[in-house]
Amino acid sequence: MNDQYKYTPADFKSDQEVKWCPGCGDHAILSSVLKALPEVAEALKYKHERFTFVSGIGCSSRFPYYMNTFGFHGIHGRASAIATGVKVANPKLTVWVPTGDGDSLAIGGNHFIHAVRRNIDINIMLFNNEIYGLTKGQYSPTSKLGKVTKTSPFGTIEHPFTPGELVLGARGTFFARSVDAEVGLTKDCLVAAAKHDGTSVVEVLQNCVIFNDKTHADFALDKETRAEHTIVLKHGEKMVFGKNRDKGLVQIGMKLMVVKIGEGGVTIDDILTHNAHEPNPGVHMMLVNMRYPNYPVALGVIRDVPDHTYDDNFYDQVESVKSKRAIRCVDDLLHSGETWEIK
Repeated sequence: MNDQYKYTPADFKSDQEVKWCPGCGDHAILSSVLKALPEVAEALKYKHERFTFVSGIGCSSRFPYYMNTFGFHGIHGRASAIATGVKVANPKLTVWVPTGDGDSLAIGGNHFIHAVRRNIDINIMLFNNEIYGLTKGQYSPTSKLGKVTKTSPFGTIEHPFTPGELVLGARGTFFARSVDAEVGLTKDCLVAAAKHDGTSVVEVLQNCVIFNDKTHADFALDKETRAEHTIVLKHGEKMVFGKNRDKGLVQIGMKLMVVKIGEGGVTIDDILTHNAHEPNPGVHMMLVNMRYPNYPVALGVIRDVPDHTYDDNFYDQVESVKSKRAIRCVDDLLHSGETWEIK
């Protein structure tokens, strides 16, 4: 049996002390990543040296230090741009971008949306705690309207981004969402992201115990709360949720509605079946925009559609141009025209 692609989480864990606050959701995300990478390696036949982590600035951006992989700790907001260069320079690498809602959606917002638009084959892990953590509690692009912080002492007057809506609006081909405490679900989303050819964005709703504690508590505080107020979507399966699995989603016109199975003549056959591979993003857009308390918050792989990628097109174009030119590399250029040798 060929076991050259068989690894354990310990193979990807560095010897560095993890310096996040006790209780920070980043610890759970790190655990999910360490569990996911061996599955990715075995499924895609990737050797250990192909894994690369690129980060910007923020609590999440310490991630490369905790991974026994190649890594690059960049500057604020530029991780997606750096990762794009890394992937184009060496397309065999599997490139992962751990980033926060401030790092990627504020100063890095332009790089983020264009990485998504280009559909370059990188995996973006978006840690969303709705606050700037490392810089001590300023409001971020995902902070709730009216949120009181150090930089909004009377409450924010800005409407927040919904990351999933932003990704789909930028023609994203893969979007998934999880909760930090759901280690297994996050792991499954990351494995699916790695298998996707193109830009994948996995948003993890993460808790900052110091500056924005329990920001997701209304729907994600504990297992029972999550069962009632979130829905885990799986391709090809009915959109059912609830502690007793007795609630579901139906579509009426251009709206999704929550119904109770068995009431008003509603049967399981009436419940929508999730199609993550549907090219038209209409239903996916409705799903990413569902908000507590009127709807369950959608988790799992919401969108996963194939499309051409920037990195593949780049190399195809280079090869196409080279095939039609006499000069195909620097050596050809240096030896073209009139040349002579001086002795």
